[in-house]
Amino acid sequence: MKKTIIVMPVANEETTMGGIIEEILALPYDNLYLYPVMDNYSTDGTRAIIEEYEKKTDKVKLIFYKDSYGVISCYLEGFRHALSDGAERVIEMDGGGSHRPEEIPQFIEKLDEGYDCVWGSRFVEGGGISHHPLYRRILSSGGTILANAVLGTKLKDMTSGFEGFQRYVLENLKLDQFLSTGHMYQTEMRYYCRNYRTIEVPIHYIGSESSFRFRVVTEALRILFQLKKAGKNIYKNGSGRKA
Repeated sequence: MKKTIIVMPVANEETTMGGIIEEILALPYDNLYLYPVMDNYSTDGTRAIIEEYEKKTDKVKLIFYKDSYGVISCYLEGFRHALSDGAERVIEMDGGGSHRPEEIPQFIEKLDEGYDCVWGSRFVEGGGISHHPLYRRILSSGGTILANAVLGTKLKDMTSGFEGFQRYVLENLKLDQFLSTGHMYQTEMRYYCRNYRTIEVPIHYIGSESSFRFRVVTEALRILFQLKKAGKNIYKNGSGRKA
């Protein structure tokens, strides 16, 4: 298998971190690596748990991003490290247990088949959501409908954070020019990658309770209507296609 690095922002995950790492390390791949990315927001024992695994195996590498300005900046910093360390594929997933390690193989399978990007989808056949409040489900499904209408995309899920990329896709993006620092990042990434060969695969998202913040919705709408303009200058080779 080509070298594949999982980029996983983590914060205050000490109760689940060890189990997630164990599940990933147990997958039957010799060339699969895990890069947890964390910042000063994490104040519990998560870092110590990851560092213990670093001592045991070269398959785990902690990235501490002191200049982080939130989870999205940790994703992007993780991508930079993965590319610098020779990743031929990169998989992005959450570290809080919402994404299931046993679903990683389908991303690898589709990348092996030659797809440029693989999107995890809760809304395709076989996908699903559990332990998620109704308003969050409405925001996710409604956000996908609105994003498709505004951007001309045709995906079933525009807001999932479980996804895989061939190296050249991320190399071609100016990562420091992403607009979103929050929930719109996933939609932004899918829009920028719309002209690549992509596929959606079913995932089962395990949600959690969270408070509703109207500011998040207004910020997402503001960015949504800026993406077409921003997308004209986001590519290093001038186009969002394989060179």
